[in-house]
Amino acid sequence: MARARLERHGDVGVVIIDDPPLNLFGDELTRDLIAVLEEVDRDLPRALLVRAEGDVFTGGADVHVFDGKTPAQASDFFSDLIRIVHKLEDMPIPTLASVHGLCLTAGFELSLACDMIWASESAKFGLVEIVVGLTPAMGGTQRVAERAGPARARELVMSGGLYDAATLERWNVLNRVLPDADLAAKSMRFAERLATGPTIANAATKRMVRAFLDEGVRGADARVGETVGPLFDTEDLQRAVRSFLEEGPGRATFEGR
Repeated sequence: MARARLERHGDVGVVIIDDPPLNLFGDELTRDLIAVLEEVDRDLPRALLVRAEGDVFTGGADVHVFDGKTPAQASDFFSDLIRIVHKLEDMPIPTLASVHGLCLTAGFELSLACDMIWASESAKFGLVEIVVGLTPAMGGTQRVAERAGPARARELVMSGGLYDAATLERWNVLNRVLPDADLAAKSMRFAERLATGPTIANAATKRMVRAFLDEGVRGADARVGETVGPLFDTEDLQRAVRSFLEEGPGRATFEGR
């Protein structure tokens, strides 16, 4: 049985982790997630939601996979995990992680690869690799630093502590915290809202944010023309401009072309 699967709900793709009881990241879940994300790439939706079944988002990495691994074997495993992160980050569509329950190590790092993270009030997060003498190897340290700053990243990783959703929202690691009962439905509604937007413009927004992170404000400024200019060839922009002029703001619909 696949430990991860893809469902389609209209223009929203939903990646579902389902490997009870703890949704642990081992060789099998890693392989299945890569396969699911390749499936997403082959037939892109207009937005992607990442969630998990069960009582927890994930208990993290399956420590059994570390037992007896050589440095070279460990490096290969971590390369596969980073491949998952890069596949998510490189998708030219909005991505949203919807996190409930416990979210540790690789699962936390998976959510950090998404454009946005929504979490339930009771969710707990941690990069707790120090318990086995390890440091995060799926990009979590640097992505917490990207969102919250280097001092927060050092604290979160070196303490090995569990952090509640409210704290990580305050640190800007999470975008939004919702009542537990509301998370699933509201996350899906927001993903559906993202999917009705101008898909190509959303991809351009992602490239502009990445340009800022890689090159700073002036570096991103230098890429405005090459990134935003081509949007004037899209059907969505041309139709939306005409709609604005003829009917007023807020009446345009977008097809992702």
